[in-house]
Amino acid sequence: MVSIAGNVASLLLYSAPIFTFARVIKRKSTEEYSCVPYIIALLNCLLYTWYGLPIVSYRWENFPVATINGLGILLEFSFVLVYLWFASTREKIKVVVILIPVILAFGIISATSAFMIHNHHQRKAFVGSVGVVASAAMYGSPLVAVKQVMQTKSVEFMPFHLSFFSFLASSLWLVYGLLGHDLFIASPNFVGSPLGILQLVLYCMYRKRGIAEVPNKLDVVQNDHKSTQLEIMVTEDTKEKT
Repeated sequence: MVSIAGNVASLLLYSAPIFTFARVIKRKSTEEYSCVPYIIALLNCLLYTWYGLPIVSYRWENFPVATINGLGILLEFSFVLVYLWFASTREKIKVVVILIPVILAFGIISATSAFMIHNHHQRKAFVGSVGVVASAAMYGSPLVAVKQVMQTKSVEFMPFHLSFFSFLASSLWLVYGLLGHDLFIASPNFVGSPLGILQLVLYCMYRKRGIAEVPNKLDVVQNDHKSTQLEIMVTEDTKEKT
């Protein structure tokens, strides 16, 4: 039951950036968004899909892990492609410089575990150890957005749904890992769950400030409109007098 709930929460987490990339496509710009979290998430999904397959795990004991992360690969890779399409040349180079080593690293890890390690226990230990680091990095990557929120005092680039689903997914997988006595699944979520709480707290702190900026922009537009109308009236009065 926990694994099903964890899968649902992870699906929501992996699909949450759809709203972000709908905005990117609409504006034809990546704006201030960073691609690093999506590349790290892609690496995490690759590793845990491999971890959940019978080559590494014993038979299908981690089937839920393999299925949800397999879907995560498709989603995260799609986000990276969309980012590449709309990013500036400089940002595209940055993405490629990070993405190629990530793909090569996964290839080396999967080949090593498949051909050089000959039992499931050692394969799980090897792939799981690397997966813990990647997963902790994935949950830690929003710290870039957290820093931006604290500097700008705006939550524009840290959506609530992404922070909430991150907290929910990490909490459920923490429970799943503890119940299954699998520390390679539970460990990174000891990091992810508190970081999710931190993001939610920051969102609550700066949400009203972010919303408060909108009326100010509207006031500026209205004032400009009133100024224009006033200028027209003054001009007409001047013409009538002359």
